[in-house]
Amino acid sequence: MTRRTLSARQRGSAVVDFALVLLVLVPLFFGILQVSLVLFVRNTLASAAAEGARVAASADRDLPAGIARTREELRGVLAARYADDVRAATVMIDGVAAVEVTVSASVPALGLGGPGVRVTARGHAVQEAP
Repeated sequence: MTRRTLSARQRGSAVVDFALVLLVLVPLFFGILQVSLVLFVRNTLASAAAEGARVAASADRDLPAGIARTREELRGVLAARYADDVRAATVMIDGVAAVEVTVSASVPALGLGGPGVRVTARGHAVQEAP
């Protein structure tokens, strides 16, 4: 076969190669994007829960103040729906009184909607003596 015959037989193969590679790369890209979004939300929830626990554990504050601070932190970074499920309680950790703030949220696929991944984060702080 001559070079010209090979060239004519391979015409259009670049489009097929591009389509086959795209079938692998697009889901990989969106998967990495989804994992990044879930990790960002989890870290934000954990940070807000820890801040709320520190506020609630202060001698001059109470549990509702910690919940309010957690919600304020979440609304400042994420959408308001992530601040819906916030709970606070006084717990004992190794014999020491502490405040535990728990935040739960569902992270939808790529942040757009639909079924999501449930994420829960907890923050703890040693309760100050009054």
